[in-house]
Amino acid sequence: MRKLVAGNWKMNGLAASAAMLDALPEPDGVDVLVCPPATLLARLAGGRIAVGGQDCHPEPSGAHTGDIAAEMIADAGGTAVIVGHSERRADHGETDALVAAKAAAAWRAGLMAIVCVGETEAERDAGRTLGRIGDQLAGSLPEGATGARLAVAYEPVWAIGTGRTPSLEEIAEVHDFIRETLARRFGAGTAGGIRLLYGGSVKPGNAAAIFAVPNVDGALVGGASLAAADFGAIIAAGAGAARAVS
Repeated sequence: MRKLVAGNWKMNGLAASAAMLDALPEPDGVDVLVCPPATLLARLAGGRIAVGGQDCHPEPSGAHTGDIAAEMIADAGGTAVIVGHSERRADHGETDALVAAKAAAAWRAGLMAIVCVGETEAERDAGRTLGRIGDQLAGSLPEGATGARLAVAYEPVWAIGTGRTPSLEEIAEVHDFIRETLARRFGAGTAGGIRLLYGGSVKPGNAAAIFAVPNVDGALVGGASLAAADFGAIIAAGAGAARAVS
């Protein structure tokens, strides 16, 4: 399975940001994806770096001011879309059921859905990490998942943008749990082909160690994906992990 290094630019980026992609190294044994603001999708599509959306509406069209349909992302040249990011869940009150509907919309449009799950600091401190993630997986994933249509990103909410990162043992525990949960629901063969990404303060300094954790098939990178030097180093770490496995 090729590792996937995905960058989530969030609400950052103007036309000049296109130059950053030109400065990235050639993907070598890894898949690279950048999810810019919707205003940049069409501008950045069609190059050597794949692009995707940061969110989509469940419906293909309609009176939904300010929203973007999965079909629009595909029409702009996108190949994937992030759904259920913790910032969407918190800032917009998105439920697991809504996330599942958005993932199904992504599949309808031929996109890969990157479905995000993760616990808050309070949930981790209360020993509820695996229970919370199990609930999110049960409610946020539609039926019919395949490795080509789905990636699951584990993003501990308390680590996003804080500089804090779980221990490698904690990351391994959660990723092993996600794989086992997917296997029970979709079958071991299907689950084995679904890439599990880690997200939450992934940086050049810790990327190689994180990529070496079993069942970590890539990363969903936030702030570090905005700078070519940082994102390029993370891509290189992913490529190095891929070579080590092969």
